Amino acid sequence: MFARRSTLPWPLVALFTAGYLAPYLLPTTVGRLDSGLPLTATEAGAVGSALLLSSASAGFLLASRVDRLGPRTLARVGLALAVLGYGGAALAHAVPAVVVGALIGGFGSGTATAVAATGIAAQPDPHRTTTAGLLGVSALAGVVYLTVPHLGQGHGQPLAAIALTALAVWPLTGRLPLATTPVPSRDTATAPLPHLRAGLLLAATAPCWSLTQNALWGVSGRIGLTQAHLSETTVGAVFAIALGAGLLGVVGAGALGPRLGRALPIGGGTVLIAACITLSASATDLTTFATGEIAWNTLYPIVLSYVIGLAASLDPRGRWAVLVGSASSLGTAAGPLTGSVLASQAGFPVMGTVLAAGLLLIAAPMTAVALGAGRRTLPVVEIQVETQAYDKATAA
Repeated sequence: MFARRSTLPWPLVALFTAGYLAPYLLPTTVGRLDSGLPLTATEAGAVGSALLLSSASAGFLLASRVDRLGPRTLARVGLALAVLGYGGAALAHAVPAVVVGALIGGFGSGTATAVAATGIAAQPDPHRTTTAGLLGVSALAGVVYLTVPHLGQGHGQPLAAIALTALAVWPLTGRLPLATTPVPSRDTATAPLPHLRAGLLLAATAPCWSLTQNALWGVSGRIGLTQAHLSETTVGAVFAIALGAGLLGVVGAGALGPRLGRALPIGGGTVLIAACITLSASATDLTTFATGEIAWNTLYPIVLSYVIGLAASLDPRGRWAVLVGSASSLGTAAGPLTGSVLASQAGFPVMGTVLAAGLLLIAAPMTAVALGAGRRTLPVVEIQVETQAYDKATAA
């Protein structure tokens, strides 16, 4: 396993940032593919979904193999694929070449994320390290959203930003271990999964939850440009502010911890997110668009952190966390195409209504799982003890 350290592991934070940047830049990437290449809006959304699906496939393939293959080697392979894939897609003008580059880059992003997640799980305080990574990727994405509109037209700028980030992170991989020694555990592979019904229910709802979020995020740029009639500079500024609000959400989730349990943040937060999606999708002016996007970006990381903690609490060995995370990645990958198809067929407001209704439907079973887990894992004890249990569950 990775060595445990008291200081913040900056190579892992940087690797996390490089791996997560592509999903964070999805709206401008899809928007630029639509406007800069001979692609329809639905086709551009499909390319975005393919990129994320490639990233998710890397996570499925490598989640249990990082220790065996070696973190440093695997991280460098992932970053190299990201540089070559995204860089090639940024420079190419033929649609097939751009698609191939996006797929290669997506696999590289997923590889980097797998290494980062494995290393973060071995830290003394994984929640703190994850928070630092989310802060880093949100801040970097905000800078890109403010900068890209001033760099001219074309599809290549956001893709180039992801490639350059991967290149910048490469030197830090020298501080990752060449190989790790897994800690042996008896009967780990053969022990049955605990809380099977709750775990399966959460694994079934997590893809729908992630799909809904990324269906909105994947078309948010087009909502601002075509329905709210804003300039690309203004839309980029809104996204930068929204990502800044997301930073506050990440910090708030870390400070709040388990004080409210998990059911209220997951259930109530999901209902509020549904309202934000409806507001954003129906926006026809700057005020409505900015309000919906900023509120959504504030709430999303808060609820996400509790969903991750809930999955981890169902099994101390982390198997449900891996399965739920992988299932969620599939929903993330399908989001952009789903949003594009709904918007093209029915318009943005109807898309928002459908997505919000879906969220409200899955809020009930997710809350039920959280209530059951709360009765098992969050007894009424001192807050300090609760916080320690939360950190251990997140590390699993």
